[in-house]
Amino acid sequence: MRWYYVFFNTQGTFDYHSNLWWNNESFNLEAGKTGFDLQETKLPTYWSTPFSKICLGMKIGQQNRFIAFNKTASSLYSLIADGKYRSTSLGRDTWKSLIGSQASLQTNCNREGFNVVSADLSKARIGILGNNENDCYTCDSRIGFGTGGYPDNATSCGNSADGLYTAVGANINAMGYILVQ
Repeated sequence: MRWYYVFFNTQGTFDYHSNLWWNNESFNLEAGKTGFDLQETKLPTYWSTPFSKICLGMKIGQQNRFIAFNKTASSLYSLIADGKYRSTSLGRDTWKSLIGSQASLQTNCNREGFNVVSADLSKARIGILGNNENDCYTCDSRIGFGTGGYPDNATSCGNSADGLYTAVGANINAMGYILVQ
């Protein structure tokens, strides 16, 4: 079975509040023909391709890391555009594997999935949130795609963690790849 590119993500264009998550408009179609590089794109497959498996990838420097999991939906758009939280159960170690040994994620909360939000602090269209406190209200760390909020609103794909509440602070920007099958 063939994998279909949905879109790629890097700093800024696909942040949490970008209208590219909510609309059925393509973005930079030509970049969808170039493969795993640093060109951003959003292809019509985002709203038109049903799938039963999703593959998430992050490129940091020259290192690509991927995770895949079963998830059935009529499209990625159907999971994200309405803003409703939909959980996954990959676990924090799997999410951290996208970043590698530099990953920093606080030990509490661990809310993961699609449209993950911590009040108006950390948030991700696809990802996991961590907190130093024993709740999911004031999360200070995240790993994901289409992210935003505290502690670093500029990191829209990758890992962001407040150094005050983690052993190691992190603002690791990644190029993100989302594929479906």
